[in-house]
Amino acid sequence: MSPTHVWIPVVFYWLPMLIFFFMGMDVLLRNPKRTEHRLVSATILCYFLMFLEEYFRYMLPMEYSPLLAAVWFSNVGILIPGLGFHLIARLIGLHKRMRRPWYPYLFHILILAIPAGLISQRSYTSVELFTVSGVWKWPVANGAYYGTLTASLLLSFIPIAMLRSARKWSAADPDYQKHDGIFKLLEYGSWVTFLWVAVFGYFRFNEVLPPYTYIYGGLIWCFVLRLSMQRYEFLNHAGHRYKKMFQINSQAALLVSLNGDIKEANPSADKMFGRLVPGKTNLASLGGAEIVTKLKEQDDIGELEMVLHSGDNQIEAMINGDYVTVDHELHAVLLIRDIRLRNQHLRQIAFMAYHDPLTGLPNRRQFYDKLEEALTEAGQTGGELAILLLDLDRFKQVNDRWGHEAGDQMLCKVAALIHQLVQPDGLAARFGGDEFVMFCPVGAEGLTAAELERRLQAAAAQATLDYEGNVLKIDMSAGLSLYPQDGSAPDALLRQADKRMYAIKRGLAEGNHEI
Repeated sequence: MSPTHVWIPVVFYWLPMLIFFFMGMDVLLRNPKRTEHRLVSATILCYFLMFLEEYFRYMLPMEYSPLLAAVWFSNVGILIPGLGFHLIARLIGLHKRMRRPWYPYLFHILILAIPAGLISQRSYTSVELFTVSGVWKWPVANGAYYGTLTASLLLSFIPIAMLRSARKWSAADPDYQKHDGIFKLLEYGSWVTFLWVAVFGYFRFNEVLPPYTYIYGGLIWCFVLRLSMQRYEFLNHAGHRYKKMFQINSQAALLVSLNGDIKEANPSADKMFGRLVPGKTNLASLGGAEIVTKLKEQDDIGELEMVLHSGDNQIEAMINGDYVTVDHELHAVLLIRDIRLRNQHLRQIAFMAYHDPLTGLPNRRQFYDKLEEALTEAGQTGGELAILLLDLDRFKQVNDRWGHEAGDQMLCKVAALIHQLVQPDGLAARFGGDEFVMFCPVGAEGLTAAELERRLQAAAAQATLDYEGNVLKIDMSAGLSLYPQDGSAPDALLRQADKRMYAIKRGLAEGNHEI
């Protein structure tokens, strides 16, 4: 055996097979469960088997060449186009639009040529005549040879067209824009492989090269496939990262369609609303009809506050969201934050700004605001308004004798009394200390000022506080002023009520002194 017979199989067959083996195992082991990785690995395996067949054909006598070419080489070659169609259909999302049995069997329809050849005992895709040229056993370039080669080249235009179309519509599809680099790489790889097969298939270069030199283009194509899978895997892992972020987000997160159907819910959303059933729950059923309207109109969703329902519970929610494309369909990802505690604090702050913290009555600030409004309305309608200023008598003695807790309870008792007195049209407030004030619309057709004052006196006469088994009498003095008779401004009316209240206090003090 000459040295030539040693290094030729190593260089032209074993080295390519080792490269194919490495690439195939690398792709498969990266993600053996994904169809895309399996298809690429199967394609690489086919090229490996074709080189293995060529190695056996090189080593065996020429009489074995027709059988090996017909049963092994050509049948393995038939599998490659279908695997390529299937792979590209997966990558561009075409498989999601096709129904069974069209997917995936349409892509592998060429396989029917294998049983047809076995049944008829005739190969439609390989030559039966071979000649010796140097160390090589070349197939005779007849009609079957050129017909098969031409058909193979024509078929290669199908994945090129699929990739070209995918690159055009992916520019407008956010879900596939990130795959444009893969589509471009595969398209360019297809063109390079096409040119290699055309050049080395139609031109034999005096038959000094190995037979079927065009199959070495498989090294280019499989290298491109492996590189594409590496990039695809990276994007897929990025998608998994985003999905993981969706799942572990501490905020409730929902993936919803534009008509409000909930497609996915993370654990935080399940905890907030109870177990959500994807595909069977709509946002409108949770009280989110407003956001469904926004989704249908594709309006911006940011800092949207609304009340949602979880069974009998109400959830004050802040919703932020954005639109994403999933399976070629526009969806929205919504982040929902429970702001009940925040709103409770805000309401408490707002309440404290306008109310007395002890009695819960409006404070001086709110009283002035409401009195201004009432005076404006009375001025427009020609109505009258009564303002009553009230002060507790001997309140200091109550605090000194019974303590501040008794004094606080007495203030709350008075607050409840005067609040009930001016309902539903009036307003009672605490100005501070033991001083209270109220206003109420009065007139001939309704409650008169005299009647209001009489009710207050009757209530005051019966006002007592039960404190630790002791009945404490609540004494109070009140002064009344009327709009518009006693003035038109709040301060003027309050000054007039204050003068009359202290006049009553002095009268009581003088009466007690005479007694």
